[in-house]
Amino acid sequence: MSGTLPLTEENVVAELEKVRPMLQGDGGDISFVALEGKTVKVKLQGACVGCAFAAMTLQHSVERNLKAVFPDLEKVENLTS
Repeated sequence: MSGTLPLTEENVVAELEKVRPMLQGDGGDISFVALEGKTVKVKLQGACVGCAFAAMTLQHSVERNLKAVFPDLEKVENLTS
């Protein structure tokens, strides 16, 4: 992921597709739920559900990578239900 893009649903979904292989390699997955203001809402799936490292993965991998592309992004939030 490089460069900066406008914070739109289409762009976020495209960038999440670049993160998915990392999660899928460990038996997990991620899906886009919504873009609300400057917050991206996602749902962690598979092995990520209930994983002790899920919050750390979300913040230090997914959120960090998305913020590199979308400087206006404030946070990435996992919806658990």
